Amino acid sequence: MSGLIGKKIGMTSIFDENGKNIPCTVIEAGPCVVTQVRTNEVDGYEALQLGFDDKAEKHSVKAEEGHFKKAGTVAKKKVVEFKYFVDKYNLGDVLTVDLFNEGEYVDVQGVSKGKGFQGVVKRHGFGGVGQATHGQHNRLRAPGSVGASSYPSRVFKGMRMAGRTGGDNVTVQNLVVLKVVADKNLLVVKGAVPGHKNSYVIIQK
Repeated sequence: MSGLIGKKIGMTSIFDENGKNIPCTVIEAGPCVVTQVRTNEVDGYEALQLGFDDKAEKHSVKAEEGHFKKAGTVAKKKVVEFKYFVDKYNLGDVLTVDLFNEGEYVDVQGVSKGKGFQGVVKRHGFGGVGQATHGQHNRLRAPGSVGASSYPSRVFKGMRMAGRTGGDNVTVQNLVVLKVVADKNLLVVKGAVPGHKNSYVIIQK
């Protein structure tokens, strides 16, 4: 799986040749530096470790600096391994947004927006008042009945309840690359990708 590390810039929309308005997300993809090459002989598997987004020297430890110095670069904020990279690269090589072409499909992985502690209506899509699902009578957005009767006299594991929502690893598959702006390292993909603005995302094809 070839790919890059990027940063979500935000959302916008563009018009296609038929005048249809298409919502899209702008991602700053790369440049990424090859900071380590995993091999079967040494590591037992093949992968490329890429680093993205320079880290200030005062925020990096000596071990980090030594690791990135081998690749001839400064410490990076985000480091990700990509297994089964299609092309061969060497330590210190720089990968840019040119890795992608307009019209091809990519998968984008990121951490979804954290929403804090939420009830069952927002977290799991329960009906709430009006639809009166899950046994509630007149208590608006309450979850209603959650347990069984005298047997088994407990609540089963996995019962959908209120709780902390968001902040999960989410992958959105098969997003079309609408535009590649090579001089600004920008990738425009159709639709939404997980995460807030300036959050890191992993783009794979």
